[in-house]
Amino acid sequence: MSVLAAAKQALERFHDVREDDDGTLSFAHAEIIAFVQAAQLEEGLDVLNLNCVVAWDLPPETDVPGRVALGVGDILFGTPRVVRGERGWDVTLRYAFPAAGLEVEPLGTLLMLVVSSASQLRAELLRP
Repeated sequence: MSVLAAAKQALERFHDVREDDDGTLSFAHAEIIAFVQAAQLEEGLDVLNLNCVVAWDLPPETDVPGRVALGVGDILFGTPRVVRGERGWDVTLRYAFPAAGLEVEPLGTLLMLVVSSASQLRAELLRP
């Protein structure tokens, strides 16, 4: 089974998963939108990349980059990214990891830990 097929099976235990024409998996967790892609960097090194859209259009006058840099949400899994969008700050969380050989249940646990980190980050950023 490919790592992307295993990821889909793992995520379907928790969410409705959509598979796009290019093979990208997408799903929603609470108000987090997430995307999973796979890449084979070399023979035997299959990597999954999980991207979560944490928040968008946060008020431009708030110090979102500073809050994220100071560790708001204490993220254990994933790297946050803050960009200035047209209408405010947009925040994503990305986690890439070698996934070959992971069974479906542990893979699901790992993916959900990342998505939970994104949810926690979102809650912290939206807190007044």
